[in-house]
Amino acid sequence: MLKAKLVWSSMAMAAMVSLGACSQQANEETATTTDGDQTAETQHLRIATEGAYPPFNFTNPDGTLGGFDVEVAKALCTQMQADCEIVAQDWDGIIPGLLAKKYDAVVAGMSITDERLEKVDFTEPYFANTMVWLAKKDSNFDPNNISGKSLGGQRSTTPGTYLQDNYEGKNDNHVNLYDSYDNAYLDLKSGRSDAVLAEKVSAKDWLKTNPDFIIVGDEIDNNDNIAIAVRKGDGLKAEFDKALTAIRENGELAKLEQASFDQ
Repeated sequence: MLKAKLVWSSMAMAAMVSLGACSQQANEETATTTDGDQTAETQHLRIATEGAYPPFNFTNPDGTLGGFDVEVAKALCTQMQADCEIVAQDWDGIIPGLLAKKYDAVVAGMSITDERLEKVDFTEPYFANTMVWLAKKDSNFDPNNISGKSLGGQRSTTPGTYLQDNYEGKNDNHVNLYDSYDNAYLDLKSGRSDAVLAEKVSAKDWLKTNPDFIIVGDEIDNNDNIAIAVRKGDGLKAEFDKALTAIRENGELAKLEQASFDQ
């Protein structure tokens, strides 16, 4: 990621490193030139992602974070001329961590929902999702006639909510929700689930290494828009919205999407 460069005095630089290691909320620090003149203010942000939802976000073998969300976050920080630290947080605790000020924003493939809007503010969307069913190639799973099936998904996601609302306890179906898609897919592979409902992009990514499974039926458009979450009333929302508009208009967001997803 290219960052705007400022010349710092050795004392100011040491202070910035110390703040970046322990900050749990946005801070602003005045940058100085080598002769002591003030030049600008650098905003320090801590951003959380899940690190377990490829290709949106994942953890590399060396422990670094990657994926579409991470690249979007980096591009926004560059646009905002902010110094950002991106950290991993388990999905179930990602909104509680934001509210507890462990970090300043969530960029984690998070869908805008009415329930979440009661707790956090969202920026304008930076991606739109659809859902698909995944099942074994030789299975008799029919999305148009789901009865007596064991259905899997991830807890606290829009597909998970869709499963509960439409299939739990209906027509002898049973819904199993997991803390991650990895665990949902494990039960699909073992036969404990007949099908998994997942976001199309992440489903297609999983299929690359699981050729015995396929997408079954048509994709489901449930108006699933992904955005950045911040605390209620936080001025960061306006800053992120402005930066999102900039990287959308200059084509950078489209390039990141193209590089991250199979089109």
